[in-house]
Amino acid sequence: MLLVVTYSQAARQTLRNVCNGHDETVVQRFGRAALLEATELGAFLALRLRAKHAGDVQVERTAAFNEFEEAPDAVRDAASAYEDREHSSTPYAKFAVGTDHPTPDAMRGTDLSGDADRRG
Repeated sequence: MLLVVTYSQAARQTLRNVCNGHDETVVQRFGRAALLEATELGAFLALRLRAKHAGDVQVERTAAFNEFEEAPDAVRDAASAYEDREHSSTPYAKFAVGTDHPTPDAMRGTDLSGDADRRG
């Protein structure tokens, strides 16, 4: 899929017009962003927006997230356990204390490939 993000009012209006005129190519609309099918028409529409609005439009190619292949078991287990918590107002950081669930800091510093984030 192609993710198109707009950063100006004019670009948002053009994105709305594109989405309204080509709804068969639009996977999902998010106001100032849209997911387009990864087809030649989707690429044409995204590139047309970039040609018209230059830096006010960002286009990224996306891939579906397969939680069973890409997220560690510990993260999936923590997410499920957190959603099943006794008190819905308990923040995750407090919930994770004293458990085997990863801390927010540990997850924040580790990308999904398992390599530590080196952003500094």
